[in-house]
Amino acid sequence: MEFFCYHRDRPGSGALRDELVEEHWSYMDRFTAELIARGPTFTDDGDTATGSVHIVDLPDPAAARAFAFDEPNYQAGAYRDVLVRRWRNLLGRTMWDFPGGRTGGDRFLVLGLGSGEAADLAVPSDRDDLIAYGPLLSDDGVGWLGTAVLLRAADPDSARAVLTPDRYADIEVHHWEFGGRR
Repeated sequence: MEFFCYHRDRPGSGALRDELVEEHWSYMDRFTAELIARGPTFTDDGDTATGSVHIVDLPDPAAARAFAFDEPNYQAGAYRDVLVRRWRNLLGRTMWDFPGGRTGGDRFLVLGLGSGEAADLAVPSDRDDLIAYGPLLSDDGVGWLGTAVLLRAADPDSARAVLTPDRYADIEVHHWEFGGRR
């Protein structure tokens, strides 16, 4: 089962995250084979981390919650909240398989939160800039709760346009970069 985890930073937690970077990476190293995508989100100026995205393939919702809540930054109080949802990998690949590579162009997390009738279940025809794409689902995998996308785009408005705006209660756009050890 695939899961989308988004840890949102507590304001002013940058120094704590810096202090725990090796512990975080060591923790994530334990899940190398299960990771579909990972990486930090940033403020619009790209200078300050605002969160951390992990898309991971785990056995069940309990394992996904353990993954999210045992993470060292969460345990130390660096995050203000965590979103954990079932997710379906509509591209069928990992971020490391993205043809556009790790660099070049701006990258974004687009997070559309909704309920009711599902939207944006078909992969857009222009998929060259899509890094990860799929619906957010309830724990049983039946109920649609939104859509999560990682993509390369010219700007936040272009990134937002990948989703159908009137189908979501809210659409968040965050600057994002490929994660992992540098």
